Amino acid sequence: MESKEIITYGENSGWRERKDKLFFGIVVVLSFITISPIALILFKLIVKGYKQINLDFFFKVAPDTLQAMTAVRNGELLPGGIANGISGTLLMVAVASVIAIPLSILIGIFLYENQGKQYANLIRSLTDILQGVPSVVLGIIAYIWIVQGITKGFSALAGSVALAIMMLPLIIRSTEETLKMLPISIKEAAAALGVPYHKVILKVMIPSGFSGLMTGILLSISRVIGETAPLMLTTLGSTAINLNITKPTSAVPLQIWEFYNNPNMIDLVWSSSLFLLGFVLTLNIIAKRISNQFN
Repeated sequence: MESKEIITYGENSGWRERKDKLFFGIVVVLSFITISPIALILFKLIVKGYKQINLDFFFKVAPDTLQAMTAVRNGELLPGGIANGISGTLLMVAVASVIAIPLSILIGIFLYENQGKQYANLIRSLTDILQGVPSVVLGIIAYIWIVQGITKGFSALAGSVALAIMMLPLIIRSTEETLKMLPISIKEAAAALGVPYHKVILKVMIPSGFSGLMTGILLSISRVIGETAPLMLTTLGSTAINLNITKPTSAVPLQIWEFYNNPNMIDLVWSSSLFLLGFVLTLNIIAKRISNQFN
């Protein structure tokens, strides 16, 4: 009887091991299939885009059609770069961050402090809806509010407002969820010491949840930095470096679209895309490092 039980146990153990190996193999194959498109895209961008990456690429404006045509005909690298796009992107992201980050953190704190209340639930629902709104719709809203209503023309400010609206929901929800993860004893201890409510929030809660807040901010920036549709309706673009928020300016995504429509500048499409991908990847790595360090 005991020998039969031992044999049965051995057979079951061997079957479980085979199932584990089969499942592991399936996971490996599916993972490989999942990352294959990403790997192919990265490989294509690197192979096609590295040739144009030089100092001029970062510090000179994009060439005109005649310059690009001449370079292509002579088999040379395209002159110039995307300095106007880089400066415009940094300008609009900076202005959008100034608009979105304080407002989003305040709303996130409000939602955390008023959990279960009807008004807070309404704001939370609107935030979720806003996160699903297409970016082109937000561009139309910014066009109506800023382009037609304030600057009376295309401007970096209008593009910044569109990007800020896109940043709001991600930072709001990350702020609320970060504060929920903090032990309530931290807040109670500060209140027990007689610390005013606003200092409890500013000096205790926000510093304690710094890693989560910063991660949400960087991820929201990395999300909007590659948007094209809202900028086409708000900033229009510029062939020169412009740091005036009331005037039209360029951006890297806009330049990629413009290069794509010019057959003589295809090489700059690959280089600009590689730069943008690298910039977004860097932001995500920084967000991960900050989260790990301050946790």
